[in-house]
Amino acid sequence: MGRAAYDATQVESGAELTMKRILLILISALIIPGCTERDYLIVGSKNFTEQIILAELLAQQIERRTGIEVERKSNLGGTLVCHRALEAGQIDLYPEYTGTAFAAILREEIISDPKKVYQRVKAEYARQFRVHVAVPFGFENTYAVLIRKQEAERLKIQTLTQAGPHSSAWRAGVGHEFLERADGYPGLVETYGLKFSGQPLAMDLNMTYRAIADEKVDLIVGSSTDAQIEAMNLFPLADDRRYFPPYEAVPVVRQDALEKYLPLSGALEELGGKINTEQMRRLNYLVDIAKKSPREVVREFLSGLEAGN
Repeated sequence: MGRAAYDATQVESGAELTMKRILLILISALIIPGCTERDYLIVGSKNFTEQIILAELLAQQIERRTGIEVERKSNLGGTLVCHRALEAGQIDLYPEYTGTAFAAILREEIISDPKKVYQRVKAEYARQFRVHVAVPFGFENTYAVLIRKQEAERLKIQTLTQAGPHSSAWRAGVGHEFLERADGYPGLVETYGLKFSGQPLAMDLNMTYRAIADEKVDLIVGSSTDAQIEAMNLFPLADDRRYFPPYEAVPVVRQDALEKYLPLSGALEELGGKINTEQMRRLNYLVDIAKKSPREVVREFLSGLEAGN
C-alpha cells in the first residue's frame, strides 16, 4: 500500500492520538513563538522521503523566485501533526495529497474522480481553515500493482484489465491491511477479474519487494512512486478502471502567508504539473537508493526545469 494511501485511511488508536498531541507540544516548543510577526516562511513536511524532497522543492523554489527567507521543518510527523501545525501558524506550507486531505482531514468517504476530490478539498480547506490548495505538482502517490518488467514485456501488457487473463499463473503478495480492506484486495480482484494461483501471501510491505525480487511472488501492491520500482526493474500496471482513489500531491499554504508575501502564489503556481510519476519515482530513487541529499537532488531538478528539460 502506498504511503499516502495508508496515511489517509489508517485507524488511530487512543494511544496514537496521545502521541500526536505530545508531538504537537514538542513541535510548538521547537518553533519560535510569534510566528505571525516573523519575516520568513516555514516549510514543513511529513516523515518520509518523498515529503522531504517536496518540502525542499518548495523551499528552493520560493528562495529562487521570491528572495523570501525560508526555514525548513521537515520530518515533522504524520498528516494530523502537519495539518495542526499549519492551522496554528507554526508552519506556513507543506506538501499534501488530495485523497489524504479528503479522508483524513475532511473525514469524507473517498471517491475516484480526481477533479472532484481536488475541487472539494480546495473549497473546504479555504472555508474551514483559511488554507489555499495550490495547483497539483503533477503526480499521484497512490497504490501501484507491480509485476516484473520482463514479464510485462513478454506478455505485452500494460494495464490491469490486460493482466486479468494471465493472473491465474501468478502468485500475489500484499500487505496485511490491503488484504483485509474492502477497498483493497477484495475489490481489486473483483474489479479486474483477477484469479491468482492460490491465496495471496500476506506480509509486511517492505517484504513484498524482496519477495518479488526473489521470485517467491509474481505480483505485489506497492506505492506508485516507490524508489524500489526503478531499482528492481518492476512495471506498474495501469489502473485503467480507476479502482484506486486519487492521491494527487499538492502544496497547501496558509492564506495569511499568501497575503503577506504576494510573490509566493506565483512561485507555487510555477511548480504546477512539473513532476510526473516517473520523475517523482526517480527523485525518490536518487535519495533512497543513490544516497544523494534532498537538497542536491532538488537543485539538479530545478536546474533541469530552468534549462527546459
